[in-house]
Amino acid sequence: MRTMNWGGLTVRMVGGTDGAGGGTGKVVVLLHGYGAPGDDLVGLAGELGGHGSAPARFLFPAAPLSLPAEYGAGRAWWHIDMVRLQMAMLSGQTRDMTREVPEGLEAARTKVVGMLQEARRELALGDAPIWLGGFSQGAMLACDVALRGTEPLAGLAVMSGTLLCEEEWLPLMQKRKGLRALVSHGQQDALLPFAIAERLHQELAAAGMAVTWVPFSGGHGIAPAVLEALAGLLLA
Repeated sequence: MRTMNWGGLTVRMVGGTDGAGGGTGKVVVLLHGYGAPGDDLVGLAGELGGHGSAPARFLFPAAPLSLPAEYGAGRAWWHIDMVRLQMAMLSGQTRDMTREVPEGLEAARTKVVGMLQEARRELALGDAPIWLGGFSQGAMLACDVALRGTEPLAGLAVMSGTLLCEEEWLPLMQKRKGLRALVSHGQQDALLPFAIAERLHQELAAAGMAVTWVPFSGGHGIAPAVLEALAGLLLA
């Protein structure tokens, strides 16, 4: 594993021919969720990377914001009102964020775009498309970067995310027509509603993206079926 600072973000790079990002394999960028340490998703590379002469290279950027001590080494792409979240969960309210534009989303997007641009230069990728994805808050950010930006993408992975910025995202989806995407969500997710994730996949598909929808029995997480489907797309 190598650790770089690209775009002002600490980025861990694994996979490739030497386990540290060597070679010429496709590049996959995965963004972790709220409260996780920056290396939270690194272990997924071994399940997704594939084999052969050009195994995939994985970049795992750490979010720029550190959280209070009770989160350990937890980080965030933007801050969440935890009191509001806890009250909503205790009252059984549906956490509908479709009309929200979270404060800090724009700054996080700028950081990730800068990281992608620097990684592209350092790895001499030219205009080669990359895979971009994430889990939970990282999935929301990955979707936002994909829809608002012009970065050449091979695919998008939205794992246990949700629909944000509805009025802004929906008109932008058609510009990614034909892009391969994976959207997954647990049917018993108590944090982010399954129904809204289902709607996100429907909207992306209606806009012409080639969406693989992976619902699974479980809560807020990444199920084996999700990894299997994502690995299949990466190897395609």
